[in-house]
Amino acid sequence: MFMKVAVIYNEPEPDRYYTLGESKAELGVLDEVRAVSAALAESGFPVVTVPLHPPLKEAEERLKTLQNIDVIFNLFEGFDGRPETEGELARILEELKIPFTGCSSSALKLSLDKVRTRGLLAASGIPTPGQQILTPPTISSFHLGFPCIVKPLAEDASHGLSEESVVHDFASLENQVQKISHHFGGKALVEEFIDGREFNVIVTGNSRLTVPAISEIVYTLPPDKPRILTFEAKWEENSLYYKNTKATCPAQISLNEREKISGIARKTFKLTGCRGYARVDFRQDSEGNFKVLEVNPNPDISPDSGAARQVTAAGMTYSRFIEKIIRLALKGEKTDDNPRYEC
Repeated sequence: MFMKVAVIYNEPEPDRYYTLGESKAELGVLDEVRAVSAALAESGFPVVTVPLHPPLKEAEERLKTLQNIDVIFNLFEGFDGRPETEGELARILEELKIPFTGCSSSALKLSLDKVRTRGLLAASGIPTPGQQILTPPTISSFHLGFPCIVKPLAEDASHGLSEESVVHDFASLENQVQKISHHFGGKALVEEFIDGREFNVIVTGNSRLTVPAISEIVYTLPPDKPRILTFEAKWEENSLYYKNTKATCPAQISLNEREKISGIARKTFKLTGCRGYARVDFRQDSEGNFKVLEVNPNPDISPDSGAARQVTAAGMTYSRFIEKIIRLALKGEKTDDNPRYEC
């Protein structure tokens, strides 16, 4: 008999992203829910979908009412423009002792603290871009060189990223720090801008880790536009960035480069306490070094996502991929001293 699965997610509601014109990322979870539910049903799992609404206490009470559920497929991304609630809800699932897919609460919380995450990686010898946190009152303490990129301190889905995010002078830096600080919690992450090739990698597993394939983000933008994955590039189909930002999978790289990226991705996955599945994003600097930009626990796994593209390139169907995520949530894998490459 197949296990019964509850697919949980945050029901999109008006929040600060609507004010910024960045609500499409939040609405995208509905497509993901439909696709995951259909894949589970195709594999024979009885499925119920469970939308969650704020406040968090109400969501907790809703979870407590679930009956005869064997495992939760966790597609919850956070409430009310509050990405930190993603980790808080995972903590509730842990306390309720309900098996659930994806990463633990600690890994989800760590990934939102980009400074702490990069400090952890750097201490273990994993290269990351130079960075500092700035606010409008502390802008005079800026010590990085130009160009640099200004990001929200604790966001995902490219929220707050536009072509103005890459700055080349102090006046532009000051303007972006003020803008990001105003809209995204009072602080901005400013980092060295690496204008090299960009890659992302899905890692799956618990202790035995698999890298299915490697994707490269290829930009064909005009020379005056910075090559970055803006919000428009991900979500606005009629925009210049969307039309000129494409993923190539598998990436056209050498075996040595593939092994380097895969090795760093697996090490990053372990260091940040990820489990099940996560995505690691890279840029290659002018000296050929691969630097980790982001760690993304529980990334988008809709059929048109990078994750789906990579597992498909490795020969796995989408429904098998979703089933694998369920299996990983229910049991750990034996330690593998020689993790597999499937690139």
